[in-house]
Amino acid sequence: MHPTLVILAVGLSPALVGAFTPNLQRLAARGALRPLDTVVPAVTCTVQSTLLTGLAPSGHGIVANGWYFRDLSEVWLWRQSNRLVAGEKVWEAAKARDPGFTCAQMFWWYNMYSSADWSATPRPMYPADGRKIPDHYAHPYALHDELDAKLGAFPLFKFWGPLTDISSTDWIAQATLHIMATRDPTLTLAYLPHLDYNLQRLGPDTSHPRVQQDLRELDAACGTLIDAAAASGRHVIVVSEYGITPVTDAVHINRALREAGLVAVRPEEHGREILDPGASAAFAVADHQIAHVYVNDRSRLHAVRALLEELEGVERVLDDAGKQAMGLDHERAGELVAISKADRWFSYYYWLDDARAPDFARTVDIHRKPGYDPVELFFDPALALPKLSSVWRLAKRKLGFRTLMDVISLRDTALVKGSHGRLTDDPTHGPLVISSRGDLLTAGTVQATAFKQLVLDHLFG
Repeated sequence: MHPTLVILAVGLSPALVGAFTPNLQRLAARGALRPLDTVVPAVTCTVQSTLLTGLAPSGHGIVANGWYFRDLSEVWLWRQSNRLVAGEKVWEAAKARDPGFTCAQMFWWYNMYSSADWSATPRPMYPADGRKIPDHYAHPYALHDELDAKLGAFPLFKFWGPLTDISSTDWIAQATLHIMATRDPTLTLAYLPHLDYNLQRLGPDTSHPRVQQDLRELDAACGTLIDAAAASGRHVIVVSEYGITPVTDAVHINRALREAGLVAVRPEEHGREILDPGASAAFAVADHQIAHVYVNDRSRLHAVRALLEELEGVERVLDDAGKQAMGLDHERAGELVAISKADRWFSYYYWLDDARAPDFARTVDIHRKPGYDPVELFFDPALALPKLSSVWRLAKRKLGFRTLMDVISLRDTALVKGSHGRLTDDPTHGPLVISSRGDLLTAGTVQATAFKQLVLDHLFG
């Protein structure tokens, strides 16, 4: 076996590897760089599951970052149990070949209760008083306290939301270095999310000074890991899940379904409305540029499809045959799957009047919202002093007052300048694979379903 480090650099594309990423450029020069032919939807949980199992979404079952759990009649995003992912994982295949093999999985998703030897993943604490306390979950349990003692608490509020910066990526990189130095795993998987934030905020424009800075910051984190891997005789693979493309605004798919009388809501106090999936004839779980449309009333399937195909900003609607062709024919998928045009993305918004929006809509809340919300990356432009507003709300919580961190806009979907989920039209703006072993990369593109075997080739020759 040959020890190998796999760095997942979110949002990295061939077009972004250049003057601002000297460490990545050097790795590509001594090895090779190839575009990655990814899967639909090109979103975090789906692509990572394909990379680790070698299966299409129809095989591993992760049809998006979340879906409608029909038996619960509820939408759940960002679940964390590895038992949701079907198929043999790469570390399981390696251990079957050599019982001495070990694996550390650092912050890749579905990272709880996996069969990896060591793992860590974001997992805040939620006390009964309504607070959200930054934390992470680690296996074995002792690893949690060990990492906290060395690095401090995991900077959860810098991992997602309007305060995101390099802090969480640096924390993960340092935790990975610690694991490699103290455990010496045969395979180390590290997830570095830094590029994802401003590429969604600003778009993938390398002329923007902030994007240039982000590329330098990511490259520095990668460089530290690459140097440590080289010093310990490890092969290195850098991979990304998707490329970010420029977008102009959202498609409000659930509002269109509601105006057609298909979406049901449940009224709550103060006139707020909560999506009622189980009572809806049809509704969408929006996830970047993909939306799973669940049609509970099958007699209206053709009418729903016709509505979606006429909706401005929708490029394509997949039926059963379309899902099968895309490798997305799984029972968790919607009866229909909508794909946006390249310059658009889907909002989850289902209310028609902002005064009736649920209270969590104005907060960073990835679990209550029945769809992905990239507007969480921005402070509400209507706030005069947004950071001070956040500090004030947080201080009131610490004093024991119940208060909402309601600092997110409901109207400014045009703030979002980059998205992903559909396949990019230009492979140079899509995901990539870089390897220190260029001889192991095929000519042309690397299939995402072939990545598992590529890792095994690095491990076993």
